[in-house]
Amino acid sequence: MSPVLAGALQMLALIAALALAYRPLGDYMARVYSSDKHLRVEKWIYKGIGANPNTEMRWTAYLRGVLAFSAVSVLFLYLLQRVQGHLPGSLGFTAIDPDQAFNTAASFVANTNWQSYYGEQAMGHVVQTAGLAVQNFVSAAVGIAVAVALVRGFARSRTGELGNFWADLVRGTVRILIPVSVIGAIVLVACGAIQNFSGIHSVGQFMGGSQQWNGGAVASQEAIKELGTNGGGYFNANSAHPFENPTPFSNLFEIFLILLIPFALTRTFGQMVGSLKQGYAILAAMAAIWVGFTALMMWTEFHHHGPAFQIAGGAMEGKETRFGVGGSSIFAVATTLTSTGAVNSFHSSFTGLGGGITMLGMQLGEIAPGGTGSGLYGMLIMAIIAVFIAGLMVGRTPEYLGKKIGTREMKLAACYILITPALVLVFTAAAMALPTPGNSMTNSGAHGFSEILYAYTSGANNNGSAFAGLNADTQWFNTTIGLAMLLGRFLPMVFVLALAGSLAEQRPVPATAGTLRTEKPLFTGLLVGAILIITGLTYFPALALGPLAEGLAS
Repeated sequence: MSPVLAGALQMLALIAALALAYRPLGDYMARVYSSDKHLRVEKWIYKGIGANPNTEMRWTAYLRGVLAFSAVSVLFLYLLQRVQGHLPGSLGFTAIDPDQAFNTAASFVANTNWQSYYGEQAMGHVVQTAGLAVQNFVSAAVGIAVAVALVRGFARSRTGELGNFWADLVRGTVRILIPVSVIGAIVLVACGAIQNFSGIHSVGQFMGGSQQWNGGAVASQEAIKELGTNGGGYFNANSAHPFENPTPFSNLFEIFLILLIPFALTRTFGQMVGSLKQGYAILAAMAAIWVGFTALMMWTEFHHHGPAFQIAGGAMEGKETRFGVGGSSIFAVATTLTSTGAVNSFHSSFTGLGGGITMLGMQLGEIAPGGTGSGLYGMLIMAIIAVFIAGLMVGRTPEYLGKKIGTREMKLAACYILITPALVLVFTAAAMALPTPGNSMTNSGAHGFSEILYAYTSGANNNGSAFAGLNADTQWFNTTIGLAMLLGRFLPMVFVLALAGSLAEQRPVPATAGTLRTEKPLFTGLLVGAILIITGLTYFPALALGPLAEGLAS
C-alpha cells in the first residue's frame, strides 16, 4: 500500500469514527448542561467548595467564578512545583525554578500546556498527577462552561442569567471528561501505553552505558491530555514517545480524542438553541477548514523534490516511521487547529509550507474545530462577524439566532478577535528587537523567525506545541510566554461572557423574509471566507517573513 493511500484511508476512518460519535455525545452533553438534577458525588463537591449550584449567575458573577477558580489553580500548581523536593514520589527531583514554575502553572491552567522543561527529567509523580493531570480536567471543563454560557445567551431572552459556573464546571468534569477519559486510558493501555508509579530504572545497554527511564500514570494522563485538548506530554517527546503513543492505531485513536468533543459540541449547540440545522452549519464550517488544511498538509509533506523524499515516501525528517507522513500530517493539523499542542512529530522539520500550515491553523483562532469549548465560542464569535458583514452588504441590521447584533455586540466581538493577534505580534516584535531573546534561536533567517513567531502564536492561542528549535527555558521566554498564555486565555473569556450577557438580555427578533438564513450553505461559505480573510489580513506580513519566505525559497 502506498503511503498516500494509507494516509487517505486513515482520514476516512477518522471521519467515520467521529460521525458515529457525533450525535450520541452531542445530545448527551446537551442533557448534561440542561439538567436540573445533581449526582450525589456532585453534591459532595458543592458542599466541599461551599457553592450553591441552583443559583443563577449574571455574566459578571460567572466571570468572577472563572477568574477566581483559575487564579487559585495557578497559585496551587505553582506552589506544588516549588515544594516538589519535599513531596513523596518526587523521584529525587528538586523544586522547579520560580520562572519555570510560573510558566508551567500558567500554561496548564490556561489549557495551553506549553512545556519549557523535560517532563521525565523534572516532574515527579505527585506533581504530574495531583497537579498537571488535575488541571488537564478542570481547565478543559472551564472552556466548555464558558461556551455553554454563550450558547445560553443565544437561547435565553429578557434575562441576564447564564447558569451557574460551579455547576457547569463540576458537571463537565464528572459527567463528561472523567468517564470518557477512563475509557480512553483503557484503550491506550491495551495499545501498549504504560500506566504505573515505578521509579527511575535503567533500560538496556547502549554505547557502553544504560538508558534511564521513569514510569508514571502515562495512559490516564495521555487520555485527558488529548480529550481535553490540553497537549502536555508526560515525556519530552510528547506523543512521539512510544510510552505515550506506541502504535499507528493509538495514534489515530489519539487524534479521534482530540477532535471528539469540539466537533460534538456543535450538536450540543444546535440542541440548546432549538435548531439542529444551526449546529450543522457551524459543523460544516469547522469540517471544511479541517479537511482543507489536512489535504494541503498531506500534499506539502508528500510532495517529492528529490530522490531522498522519493525513497522515504515523503518528507520523513522529524517524523516517526511507525506513523509515516500521513499519520503525522493528520496529527499535526488536528493538534494545531485545536488548542491541543500535542505533537507526534517535530513541526520544525516539516517543509517550509507545512510548518506554515501548522502556524496558520493556530492563527485562525483554533476554531476548526478548536479546543474544548474555546473552539465553539470562537467560531460563534466569527459567525457574529460574518452576519455583521452580510448585514453591511444588504443594508439590514444584522441578526443571528433571533438576536440583533448591535454596536455593543460588535465591539465585544471585535475586541475578542483583536486581543490574541496583538499579543502574538507585539511579543514577537519585542523578542526580535531585543538582543538577548534571539540567542535562543537554533536557526537564523526565516526559519529562526518562525521559531519565535510560532512560540508566541502557540502561547497566546493556548495551543502549547513548539517549533522544536527554540530554547524557551529562559527568564524572558518563561515570563513573556506565561503572560501571553494567561492574557490569551482569560481576556477573550471576558468579552465572550459580556457578549453572552448582552444577548441574553435581548428580546427575540422574529425572522422575516429579509433575515439571513444562517443555517444554509451560503452562510457557511461566507463564514469560512470571513475567517480566512480576517486571519490573512492580520498575519500575512509576519507569515511572509517566516514560513512563506522559507517555503518559496526551497
